[in-house]
Amino acid sequence: MKIQSTATSPTVLISRQRLEERVAELAQEINRDYADTELLVCIGVLKGSVFFMVDLLKQVEVPVAVDFFQTSSYVGTSARGEVRIRKDLDLFIRDRDVLLVEDIVDTGYTLRTILDLLRFRGAKSVKLCALLDKIEAREVDVPIDYSGFQIGNVFVVGYGLDFDERYRNLPFIGALADDTAPGPESGNRQS
Repeated sequence: MKIQSTATSPTVLISRQRLEERVAELAQEINRDYADTELLVCIGVLKGSVFFMVDLLKQVEVPVAVDFFQTSSYVGTSARGEVRIRKDLDLFIRDRDVLLVEDIVDTGYTLRTILDLLRFRGAKSVKLCALLDKIEAREVDVPIDYSGFQIGNVFVVGYGLDFDERYRNLPFIGALADDTAPGPESGNRQS
């Protein structure tokens, strides 16, 4: 897919080739760390993690089960960091190794809530694999066990990440130009 760099087109931040290389490296780390697991429950956070999770799990060689979690974060009239579950897990995770797969860690509020919930439900172990770490935007501590890339505080799209449901299918991570990116009050904050 060819994208021209214009005011409305994202600029390539992480190429398709570099994404493929790093995803393969992350899969090798997971294979090493979970070599003795009976079953690794991999949980994707909808919708943004889907592209990353599919490519990652194609290269994971340990037995896996797949499930998805979807949340909504409310900002404004609700308390900051309030997370509502829109789609809960179908699988039981008690006494299982759990790997939460996320596209991007931003402020950390949503992920901290999800990680705490998974531990509360009795998972044997809970680790986080995140493609992107926007550490400059972090407001709460979230340990990332498998981190793809650290990025600056820019609004990114592609490879599952979107802006108003656009750009998810780009095969690279792109940054939106300042005049295209949503402002801090837009409600399109990445979590």
